[in-house]
Formats: sequence, structure tokens, C-alpha cells
Amino acid sequence: MSAPRPSVEPPPPLEAHAAAQGEDAPLQLAADAADAPHATKPTRTIVQADAFAWLAEHPAAKGTSVVTSMPDVSEFPELDLDGWRAWFRETARVILRWVADDGVAIFFQSDVRHQGAWIDKGYLVQRAAEDEGASLVWHKIVCRNPAGTIAIGRPSYSHMLCFSRAPRPLPLRPGPDVLPEAGVMPWSRAMGVEACRVACRFLREETTTRLVIDPFCGHGTVVAVANLLGFDALGVDRSRKCCRAARALVVE
Repeated sequence: MSAPRPSVEPPPPLEAHAAAQGEDAPLQLAADAADAPHATKPTRTIVQADAFAWLAEHPAAKGTSVVTSMPDVSEFPELDLDGWRAWFRETARVILRWVADDGVAIFFQSDVRHQGAWIDKGYLVQRAAEDEGASLVWHKIVCRNPAGTIAIGRPSYSHMLCFSRAPRPLPLRPGPDVLPEAGVMPWSRAMGVEACRVACRFLREETTTRLVIDPFCGHGTVVAVANLLGFDALGVDRSRKCCRAARALVVE
């Protein structure tokens, strides 16, 4: 049974949404770019929609990978902890099932404490991957605070995990297993620019990815860094405010 999630109205057709927002790079153009070398500036498309509905309506094109951070239990006041766990695992399964055969799915997740219990999101994502038969390519730790910091509330590190449908060869240019910092965070729930850079650099050096999707894009850190590294990028978010921020964000 599908995990519960907030009900939303069906998202508008992508072409109509893009035209309404004055965008000149609808999904079809971005997806087509996955099959051809870049000859122009990377495209960015931001869609206001529910992630489940959007993924169901738009199968992954060849050369598409996902980089995302799924919402925390605190962002779902209508769900209890068990309901959020079920939603979280089912969402991870949907993403892993959706990603292109030649692509990967990269999750950036920070553990939380909830009513005295430690919630290990890295474990929840890996459970979802086992359910889908996905292969763990790598698991990195990203320090939110310097090593040795005593964290009373939220843990001082985050997980960054990469999965593929089948085992992949060893990387040609292995990256660090522990990142000393996540980098600049354009907003409070951002992935961190440096963490995004490490994820997108892996996509550029070790995969055939041309299009990066973030189905929970927030203010657009992933799509902005993906553009910076030469990828077409598409972000989805239910919040109109977040979508406006994601269209405008520029990182260095």
C-alpha cells in the first residue's frame, strides 16, 4: 500500500506551466538534451507540482539522474512518526524505481531526534534501496559542524548516499568519504553548495548523466550547482515561493 502523503490538486501540464511562468526551457527540451552533447548554456526548468504526481507523469529519459533531499518529519504536521517513516521509505522507493537505467539517485539526508528517539535517515533510505534491489554505489558523511562538536539537538553530520539499479564499476576518480563541511547553504534546509558540487562532480566524471532532477528542490541549490557544472537541471516543488527562489538562485 502506498504511504500516506498530503493530498494536492493534480499539477498543471508542464508545457502550460512553463508558458505561464515565462520559461523558455520546457521539460521536453531538457530531456532531449540528455541524448546530445551540450552546445548551449545549460537549461533550468522549475515546476510547481507534487513530486509523486510529477514523477508518475514523466518517465525518466536516458541520461537522467536524481540528486535530492527528502522532507523531514517536522514538515508533515499531519503525519505521526510512523506515518512519516512509511512516507519517507515509499518516496525513496519511488525515486529509485523512477531513475534511468544509466543514471543514479543521490540522497542527502540529516538524521533527527524525535521525542527522544534518534531517526537514522541513512538507514531508512538503504531499507528502501534493499526493497527495490538497488545497489549502494557509495555512502559519504558530510560534517555539519567540525569533528568533535557535541551536538545536543540535531546531529552534527549528514548522510549522502548514491544508488544505481545495478552494481557499477569502481570510480575512475574516487572522491572523499568524509566531507569536512557541506558548504554555503542558500537557505536553512539547503543541501549545501559543496555537498552538491561533490555529487554533481561524480555525475560528470563517472556517469553519462546530462539531466539532473531534484523532485524536492526547495530554493534550488541542486539545480543551480548542476547548471554550474554543465548539466541541464529540473526542479520540482509544491511551494510557489520556493519555485520562485529556485528559478533565480545563482551559485559560484
